[in-house]
Amino acid sequence: MNATSTPSPSLAALSALPQADFVARLADIFEHSPWIPERAWPGRPFASIDALHTAMLAVLEAASDAEKLGLICAHPELAGKEASAGTLTVASTGEQRGAGLDQCSADELQRLRRLNAAYRERFGFPFVIAVKGLSRYQIMDAVEARLANDRDTEFAACLTQIGRIARFRLDALLGA
Repeated sequence: MNATSTPSPSLAALSALPQADFVARLADIFEHSPWIPERAWPGRPFASIDALHTAMLAVLEAASDAEKLGLICAHPELAGKEASAGTLTVASTGEQRGAGLDQCSADELQRLRRLNAAYRERFGFPFVIAVKGLSRYQIMDAVEARLANDRDTEFAACLTQIGRIARFRLDALLGA
């Protein structure tokens, strides 16, 4: 999440934090969207990672369409400009590296960037997928397949994938 080497908090310790500290520890669970843990904080203490994740997803579900779109747009394109410039969050860098996106050949990178551009052109937001456990080939195939969907289907798909990403990040943070 961040570059400091602070130990992973236990769920009980996390739940006991004042709101500002709670938000700071969870700010990157949902990409550049600290408003989600901020709004989930009143539901503490959380009995499990599942309970915390469910509370955060409830915040997302209750958010306006504009807030949801902002969250989707906060996600970087896969192997895009942010990756090239080294400006991805620590979590995104690790996730993209884990999927082999930093190992793309020139042809693969060209294909992925072409697919990213087509997706953004069609839907007005970046393609979002939880890349953990996927190869770069599976990711490119998924972009291609999802280009056939309508905008509402893709909007919902991105939010579902964001929920999966958040769970992976919570598990990593809390040592699950």
